[in-house]
Amino acid sequence: MDKKPIVDKLLPPKEATACDATAQMLTKARKDGVELCFDRAATMKACPIGADSACCKHCSMGPCRLNAKDPYGKVGICGATIDTIQARNFGRMVAAGTAAHTDHGMAMLDLFREVVTGKIKDYKIKDPIKLESVAKSLGIEVDGRSQEEIALELYAELEKTYTQIEGEVPLMKRVPEKTLENWRKLGIVPRGAMREIMEMLHRTAIGVDQHYENIMKQASRTALADGWGGSMVSTEISDILFGTPSPVLADVNMGVLKKNKVNIIIHGHEPNLFESIIESVSDPALIEKARKAGADDINLVGMCCSGAEMMSRHGIPHAGNFSSTEAILVTGAVDAMGVDIQCIKQGLAKVAECYKTPLFTTNSRCHIEGAEHIQFHEHNARECTDKIVIRAIERFKNRSLPIEIPNIVNPGVHGFSSEYINYMLGGSFRGSYVPLNDNIINGRIRGVAGVVGCTNPRVRQDEVHVELVKELIKNDVLVLQTGCSQIALAKAGFYTPEAAYLAGPGLREVCETVGMPPVLGLGSCVDNSRILIAASEMVRTGGLGDCLADLPVAGAAPEWMSEKAIAIGQYFVASGVFTVFGVTFPIVEGTKFHDLLFDGLEKQGLGKWGFSADPHEMAKMMIAHIDKKRKALGIDKARERVLLDMTDRRSLEAA
Repeated sequence: MDKKPIVDKLLPPKEATACDATAQMLTKARKDGVELCFDRAATMKACPIGADSACCKHCSMGPCRLNAKDPYGKVGICGATIDTIQARNFGRMVAAGTAAHTDHGMAMLDLFREVVTGKIKDYKIKDPIKLESVAKSLGIEVDGRSQEEIALELYAELEKTYTQIEGEVPLMKRVPEKTLENWRKLGIVPRGAMREIMEMLHRTAIGVDQHYENIMKQASRTALADGWGGSMVSTEISDILFGTPSPVLADVNMGVLKKNKVNIIIHGHEPNLFESIIESVSDPALIEKARKAGADDINLVGMCCSGAEMMSRHGIPHAGNFSSTEAILVTGAVDAMGVDIQCIKQGLAKVAECYKTPLFTTNSRCHIEGAEHIQFHEHNARECTDKIVIRAIERFKNRSLPIEIPNIVNPGVHGFSSEYINYMLGGSFRGSYVPLNDNIINGRIRGVAGVVGCTNPRVRQDEVHVELVKELIKNDVLVLQTGCSQIALAKAGFYTPEAAYLAGPGLREVCETVGMPPVLGLGSCVDNSRILIAASEMVRTGGLGDCLADLPVAGAAPEWMSEKAIAIGQYFVASGVFTVFGVTFPIVEGTKFHDLLFDGLEKQGLGKWGFSADPHEMAKMMIAHIDKKRKALGIDKARERVLLDMTDRRSLEAA
């Protein structure tokens, strides 16, 4: 470790992050001479041309750089206009994000097949009710059939999501009919994820598709293969194998680390590794080994998306979101960190080395120079996870550096799957979305917002998420969250039923009646598909229009940073949802492509994009859109509450 302090032009820690624990660790890291992502962001300016997506580097004639201040002043060497270049870049981001979620989903489906056929013994189907429910939604017969028969047919059907080259991906059966009709008219119904990603990359190669509107059609088609395909399959299969989440109390923030325990962090996106290491840390022999090393116990902690998923299923504590993954190592208390795929900073290796923390990569798709690789095989999962635990115990026994753990823990309730929302509003006797729709219609709930996505060290960590959600719930908008955004609000204390006091009077009344927080956490970033399912159920329930674009809903990714976020944003927009991004947006204003994204798509019966770097302006835009949809539905005026007697009720039932 270089003890030379990091100084110069860096932001003070409290200006770099709204997370007090991360700020404390950033202060320590700078004293220790250790560089974190916040420091790198401060010392590296973003390329202004790239930020505007005004450059093209898809062939060796370039890279061609256009001027965002005069976008039509020149064209690329091949003649490509600013609109073609932007559409190509945008489409490739969608393809990359879709590929990430699709590969994740396909891996989960492969695991499902191996479990069902008996080739993998360490996992089993934990939610047979979810198995039957998913099968029924795809028209698969379940009555009188064995679990294995249903599962094998379900596997064969869901495999089409990835491999099919013609037709429509199976989960299109869940899309409201009017929405699906419009997609068919526009030619954007996905055939199969592999085909759509392949075609998207082909179309955006030099000399192929050169009309921004046509490129965007394929971008929508590709994105829909993610939201209604790869991501949705991943979520549904994870639920079937590992259990569908239901509300559970869990602690969040760095205070979940314990000085007297062996602390192991799992960080990534696939639940397999995490589910297996739960078995390892619960093994009496390994617990005894830890105690012989001087520890009280083994403490398993999550970070980022797989952490959010395990928190939702098992109540496993969560240490922080993407921007905190390096900072947590600065505590000196992490005895091992295991990572798999997605959102893994290469910088972790250097920070881990500085604090003598073993860092393990476990997936063939993600190796990091300087990290030790232990391949995780589902057929023999414990071989990997036991090694991680043993190495963590050894590190605990040989701790040599000072330990500083921020004394901050934020308890909250997580694990609100779409199934539980249905149950929560009506119980097992008459669970339905009717109470939700009714409370939107009567105005207690103004609308619903999905606030999701990453954290980004280009802005003050967590702040945009927190300020946006604070403003939304104050205006009676129910907020659904996933991923790093969920963790940001959990750290801010929004995940307790008591947080209802922060909501407007209508939403507060609903929250207090049901006993729920005003912000509902749905899990990891692939679990955005739960929001799509919930929205479809709202349409199906009735009273809020005939298609997804009719709903008084909006979405936001306030601190996005990943190509996955662009894919998510586009599948929400293509589904009919107004979606606002913060930090920056890779489009030049005043171009035809910008007009298409921010206005033209809505005219096609889809949603539209929005952008603002200011969370309060974001909230205004989202609330204005929700109000516009309420007016179109004729529910914009407050309705008088009428207490019905039995005669009135009977007359309603007769009608």
